[in-house]
Amino acid sequence: MTRLAPLAHSGPLDPGTADQVRALASDAQAADGVAPLSEQPLLSLTADAPIVHLLARTADDDVLAGYAQLDLGAPGSATAELAVAPQARRRGVGRMLLDAARAIATDDRSGDPGGRRFSVWAHGDLPAARALAASAGLGVVRELWLMSLDLTAAPTSTARAPHGVVVRAFVPGQDEDAWRRANARAFAHHPEQGRITREDLAARMAEPWFDPAGFLLAERDGVLLGSVWTKVHPAGSTHGHVGEIYVVGVDPDAQGLGLGGALTRRGLEYLAGRGLTRAILYTDGDNEIAIRAYTRAGFGREGVDVQFG
Repeated sequence: MTRLAPLAHSGPLDPGTADQVRALASDAQAADGVAPLSEQPLLSLTADAPIVHLLARTADDDVLAGYAQLDLGAPGSATAELAVAPQARRRGVGRMLLDAARAIATDDRSGDPGGRRFSVWAHGDLPAARALAASAGLGVVRELWLMSLDLTAAPTSTARAPHGVVVRAFVPGQDEDAWRRANARAFAHHPEQGRITREDLAARMAEPWFDPAGFLLAERDGVLLGSVWTKVHPAGSTHGHVGEIYVVGVDPDAQGLGLGGALTRRGLEYLAGRGLTRAILYTDGDNEIAIRAYTRAGFGREGVDVQFG
């Protein structure tokens, strides 16, 4: 038996509660075959960020039945992700969390006229998530494709860095601000990647998977033009032991030089050099230019995350 309404909490969760959320997410992933929460919400569990945590517990406050996180960091919008414990499903917990998150997001007292635009992510596009969104009157507003590549059979790429461009490894303590400036320009219209803060970057650099040798920067005359950031997922993680083209960004002033393709090639070469046989990446489903480029490189669609709003 759950509460009539989940407990809303602003600010970092205490370590014990954060561990409970991670355990719930792990149980849900084991049941569904896909992680219910993406990287950013997990990093934000104990971060001082503009988010609201929603915790649905059993009547005795002992067991966490469901969790939702509402991101209020983007002006005029609010985005949620949620997870329900497998043993607590089909009891209205998901709808309760969804309704509570939307009520906070669209509250006229939010400071935004008419409240914020509300949306919620469903990872893996599972039928239950589709049904929940439909029951709440929400439709698909965005798709995020998961694409994968067999590194042992990838087409040979001839993409090379433009003349005068030097590619080198990221140097912690030196390159953070320059990379964030270039990344913000490259993703000026991207709802997540374009607003990575210094704290967001530091959180990722503190993760066990971070390796500056796989974070490559492209410069010309000391000016940062673009970058490719790779990530190696450990065995037992959501995707298994695979490499990821985590972020590829090119400054708008350097568009059209073929730098994006050259950086992707360098990233894949780095991952193959680590002994990996499979690579993945995420890209927006309506980014036809990127999808064509990744398809030429040998990537194919493997899955999709869906945003409802």
